[in-house]
Amino acid sequence: MAAAISLAFTLFLTPVFLRLFRKWGWGQVIRTPESVHNPSHEAKRGTPTMGGVIFILGSIVGYFTGVLVSGETPALSAILVIWLMVGFGVVGFIDDYMKVRSQRSLGLSGWRKVIGQLLVMIPFGIVALNFPNRWGQTPASASISLFRDITWLDLFAFGIILGWILYLAWISVIGVATSNSVNLTDGLDGLAAGAGVIVVGAYSVIAFWQFKQPCIGGDPGALGGCYEVRDPFNLAIISASFAASLIGFLWWNAPKAKVFMGDVGSMAIGGVVTAMAILTRTELLLLVIAGVFVLSSGSVILQRAYFKLTRGKRLFLMSPFHHHLEMRGWSEVTIVVRMWIIAGLLAVSAVGLFYVEWLTRVG
Repeated sequence: MAAAISLAFTLFLTPVFLRLFRKWGWGQVIRTPESVHNPSHEAKRGTPTMGGVIFILGSIVGYFTGVLVSGETPALSAILVIWLMVGFGVVGFIDDYMKVRSQRSLGLSGWRKVIGQLLVMIPFGIVALNFPNRWGQTPASASISLFRDITWLDLFAFGIILGWILYLAWISVIGVATSNSVNLTDGLDGLAAGAGVIVVGAYSVIAFWQFKQPCIGGDPGALGGCYEVRDPFNLAIISASFAASLIGFLWWNAPKAKVFMGDVGSMAIGGVVTAMAILTRTELLLLVIAGVFVLSSGSVILQRAYFKLTRGKRLFLMSPFHHHLEMRGWSEVTIVVRMWIIAGLLAVSAVGLFYVEWLTRVG
């Protein structure tokens, strides 16, 4: 129900929002170097942007309607996902609004953007490690996780004070890296939205599987593979709502896009992916499940490192990697669809590895 409501919200109400965006002058600003290297991007100038506002609202409406109508109570873990989604989205909105208002591609500086992300991540981390339920479960864990917590990587083994510092630093690295990676991926029509559907949808599957394999009140025969995750069903609901909201938005964002998500949208996707990785205790698995976003940021890092090491030579014609493919003559639609395929293969591989790990414990 929650996913259906979110899908309907973005699919049918996006045209209404677009009229408002045009009235308010929220049009896309194209960087001059980008239009020179990719002339086709010049045609996108003035297209309504900041569409991330639409699927953020759609996710919230869908989740709360679905949960409240079913007689349930919104869970703390889902509220934390919404906090990161909205918080990172606000940082992106400020960046977008500065660009639109000045009609320049310069919004928040890199460090100001990082500071804004940290102001969202730190309260998230503090709340996520407190407020246990009646079984003593907190939304997050003090241990680094892969398929579940890795007990010998307990960050609080070094003491309370140092443990808190390491824990907050660890989740902040995940949040900043993930949101900026999604932001870099959002360079072609529908690329980030389609990849976001796949990645967040995979997390919804993982959360639902964890809900079916709880350590408390679960099947005694499967306790060897149970999961100490709080509110997994609510995590499945909010992530399904967000994925469905993105699908409805993708109808209008697919090539040729009638609306762009802007930094408000890409940052929000990064916030949801970050929260799901931390709260489902699959932080290191994020590198695989969201591998298509890692590819974008990794190509930028490699480009800069190679440029400095070779004193001016370039590894790619242009970074991120999808722009390199554009420079090689690939059409935008071809790049987007093939990147979706890569995202799907990586997400399915990650879910498969997650399931195989469970089989090794119950087998």
